[in-house]
Amino acid sequence: MTRARILAAGDEFVRTDLLTRALDAELDRAGRSRHRVSVRTLDLGWPTKPWGKVGEVVEAAGNEDTMIAALDGVDAAVTHLAPFTRRVFEHAPDLRLVVVSRGGPVNVNLTAATRAGVVVCYAPGRNANAAAEFTLGLMLATCRNIAAGHAELGSRTWPGHYFRYESAGFELRDATVGLVGYGAIGQLVARLLAAFGARVLAYDPMAPAEAFGAEAERVEDLDDLLAASQVVSLHARQTEENRHLIGAAELARMPAGSVLVNTARGGLVDYDALCDALDRGHLAAAGIDVFPAEPLPADSRLFTTPRLVMAPHIAGCSREVAERAAAICAGEVRRWLDGQPPAHCANPEVLSGSATSGTPGTSARSTRR
Repeated sequence: MTRARILAAGDEFVRTDLLTRALDAELDRAGRSRHRVSVRTLDLGWPTKPWGKVGEVVEAAGNEDTMIAALDGVDAAVTHLAPFTRRVFEHAPDLRLVVVSRGGPVNVNLTAATRAGVVVCYAPGRNANAAAEFTLGLMLATCRNIAAGHAELGSRTWPGHYFRYESAGFELRDATVGLVGYGAIGQLVARLLAAFGARVLAYDPMAPAEAFGAEAERVEDLDDLLAASQVVSLHARQTEENRHLIGAAELARMPAGSVLVNTARGGLVDYDALCDALDRGHLAAAGIDVFPAEPLPADSRLFTTPRLVMAPHIAGCSREVAERAAAICAGEVRRWLDGQPPAHCANPEVLSGSATSGTPGTSARSTRR
């Protein structure tokens, strides 16, 4: 009978009880009698305790010493934000699987995991629907003056000026909306916009041709998309090459009175240039959920820029996301227990040599010390 020791390291979003409940459901599905599994738990306390850089990994919660102690004798770990650094892997000789309930395992040192023979899995698409819905929310809040009107009512004034023609917002129906990035989230946004009756353009040099269907027209040049769109919404992954993809020149190409929405990554936009465009009235508004530094520093110019709707990086946050993420993680553990290939592996090069080290109850990893 197979033996496995699993660590469920949750936080206040992807809670530990969600992880353990999902693991129980998958074990029952697999036939619990086939496996002797013990689960230990660890609560990391994010977001009450902020995340940050831990060792050489980013966006992690907790510390290396706590993880090393929790991983003693553990074969597999499921987590949202726990740090898996080089030092952690060096002190966790039994560990053979790490599953991160995020769209990418940014809290894992993949090089160290691969060197250690540890399979790393992740949960792509866990928050795609939530982020797409939130994107539409920011579009409506900016295009229709919802947030600005609320702010003025909060100061106990009646903002009648929104009924002036020049101050009135515009509808998404028949508007042209440009999407920069056309992966899972961008495609869902396009479907939602199609229901509103918008014309959708999409720019993504990496997307396959078959990704573009009836909901969006493919545009080959970013400048062309910017010039044609009343709303531009960002859905690209951030890389070294596309930092400040939207800067002063790109904002100037957008039509006067247009709107920028960013729920992707803060580094895609030059926010000083965005503030300039809003200050001089070139853009009607902007909706932002992501920032270069989080939390925002108290002296950030963004706090005083007009017609800027901000949210604290919560586009991908819903109860369903947490539940879905836990279920995806548990599914990877079940596949590992059953000797099946993972659905989403971040270091597939480990798999070709993990036939023994990836099977519960073996100790092949001891040969690499």
